Amino acid sequence: MARDAAVFKDGVAVITGAGSGIGAGLARRAGVLGMTVVVTDVNAASAAQTVAAITAAGGRAEAERVDVSIPEELDRLAELVFARHGEVRLLINNAGIETVGNTWEVPTARWEATLNINVHGVIHGVRAFVPRIVASGKEAWIGNLASVGAFGQMPGQTAYTVTKHAVQAFSECLYLEMELKNLPIHVSSIVPGMMRTNIFNAEAGEGEPASASGHRRAMFEMMRDHGMDIDEGCRLFLEQMADGKFWVHSDPVMSEQIIAGRIRFLQDQIPPIMPDLARQVAVE
Repeated sequence: MARDAAVFKDGVAVITGAGSGIGAGLARRAGVLGMTVVVTDVNAASAAQTVAAITAAGGRAEAERVDVSIPEELDRLAELVFARHGEVRLLINNAGIETVGNTWEVPTARWEATLNINVHGVIHGVRAFVPRIVASGKEAWIGNLASVGAFGQMPGQTAYTVTKHAVQAFSECLYLEMELKNLPIHVSSIVPGMMRTNIFNAEAGEGEPASASGHRRAMFEMMRDHGMDIDEGCRLFLEQMADGKFWVHSDPVMSEQIIAGRIRFLQDQIPPIMPDLARQVAVE
């Protein structure tokens, strides 16, 4: 039996933002590995579609509508899952949105949504579930979605970049807290490279400034044409998580290149370096 199946088979997985994209890919993969998958998404219909795909393939899954930007929703989810299943072996805080636009042009509501979903959704997912996982006394794995964007700068995607830097720092500290308390909870920072998701779809940009549309369209086309297949990326993610790795990559070469640039930036204390891509897709 493969390592990931041996680790995760017959356990319960909870994945946020699993109605589409990476979240749906992770949910499908968890189903293939023999887990009972709790598929959560703010869009109930999308969550139901992911559940249908898992059950059609012979897996076990259930859908719950959850808005991760509301901490109490995550408390409710944790209570429900533990009342129903008694344990969680795999928790992946995946829900997130991309926001495009110059910092001063992104409306307040969009800024707040980005922070509340991408950062507070991860923090309160951990806060709601970890005490119950600890009380269960069982081994568990937590993955928080960072990004290659957590190690660089991208003008026009400042809101998203800020959140991914924050999630990376959160996961690093959480890892050390688990070590300090000698808890059997493995923490991973999931670092997707370029993958074929819908995060740059036009409809996902509702509430952004009009000047962001060209940047969003260019990024959508790049992801569509050059991104990794979602199912392949998610297979790699869960294999690495099962091995207990903190750093979990879809494209380790891309990650290494971006992290190397970050190291140089910090060591030499040089001004931020303009990514070549930024000039190609710059917000109008």
